[in-house]
Amino acid sequence: MATVYNWQLGRNMSYPYNAAFPQWQFAFVFNLNRCLGCQTCTMACKSTWTFARGQEQMWWNNVETKPYGGFPQHWDTKILKIINDIAPGAAVWNAAQVGPNAPYGVFNGYTVFEAATQAGINEQAVGYLPPDKEWRFPNIHEDAATGYAGKAGEFSNPTGTTLPTHSEWFFYLPRLCNHCQYPACVAACPRKAIYKRPEDGIVLIDQSRCRGYKKCIEQCPYKKPMYNPYTRISEKCIACYPRIEGKEPLTGNVPTETRCMSSCPGKIRYQSLAQLNTDGTWVNNPASPLYYMVHVEKVALPLYPQFGTMPNGYYIPPRWVPRPYLVQMFGPAVDSAIAKYMAPSRELVAILQLFRASQKIIYTYRRIDGPLLYSTTINGQPWSLYNDTVIGYGKDGAEIVRVTVEEPVHTRDGNYHSNSI
Repeated sequence: MATVYNWQLGRNMSYPYNAAFPQWQFAFVFNLNRCLGCQTCTMACKSTWTFARGQEQMWWNNVETKPYGGFPQHWDTKILKIINDIAPGAAVWNAAQVGPNAPYGVFNGYTVFEAATQAGINEQAVGYLPPDKEWRFPNIHEDAATGYAGKAGEFSNPTGTTLPTHSEWFFYLPRLCNHCQYPACVAACPRKAIYKRPEDGIVLIDQSRCRGYKKCIEQCPYKKPMYNPYTRISEKCIACYPRIEGKEPLTGNVPTETRCMSSCPGKIRYQSLAQLNTDGTWVNNPASPLYYMVHVEKVALPLYPQFGTMPNGYYIPPRWVPRPYLVQMFGPAVDSAIAKYMAPSRELVAILQLFRASQKIIYTYRRIDGPLLYSTTINGQPWSLYNDTVIGYGKDGAEIVRVTVEEPVHTRDGNYHSNSI
């Protein structure tokens, strides 16, 4: 095992390969306060990439309902239990050790790689292979807050499942491959068929080398590689890399968001590329909306950072969910992230307007001061909203989109009936 630095954990950790980083890294932010679980993103991905024979139960993008939902079912609780069984109670954060390269403090527990070493198993990371039935029923019974009568833990049981009720809350969690900095799938593959692209950090499977051993499925803690029983090889999200490369004629052949991102009607998604230093940390660039949300405001947090893969998918946590659950999922910076989202700074308000403002990838932005709209108090503190103008720019510096905080009002010509087209 090599020793690599994981800034999400605030410490060095063990990984099977020496650290190597792309100059640019594909990354995204999802605002969970806005997701309504419509599955438009899921179907956009499905209709583009996984409609062939052997892909019937393959969903590279999915939206699951927490706390009980998952695809495959129970994926996160099973991984958390495996690690806790190896080192009971060790998964503890020291949030007091926050620093420049430890934005969330220091994680003192075991990653999926370190847990495998601790357990003495002959694998690169701990994991498990989900049985077929756990892939077959995405979203079954998930939105039923009071549970169903049936056998505990058996989502595939026709009568449902018996689970603790959660009548007060649930939330939707959209997921795709995180294109991690230290991918467990890359570490696990005995054929070395999985790799990170040097130009954008997208993780791909070389279909000519894969032999369907399923080690990537077993050891990816997020369960995003999937097995095709017809071709007998593994497949996964490719981050729509032809669009990232600027090969989408519909947008003028410029770098374009993935299909799942560009189809979102709830405007919960922002996708771009982060520029990296040679040590894997992000280049200081507050003009990048991605950098601003992740590193300046720290309002967007990684999903299960304690797994140790350094995922490049970030989430603005839902404000109504019990904090202990969110801390387990997103780390110790949850309280601060929610507080900043509930009373957003003027810059953050501007950046939030860029979510799904264009299919073209926005690399940087600029805010132009606008007039005061209104003032109020939030949590006892004064807060004001301004009708600022927000401009998003592409990688080449060209203007992509220009929006205002207050949506414009369009008045229909009086010569037309109000219901006419």
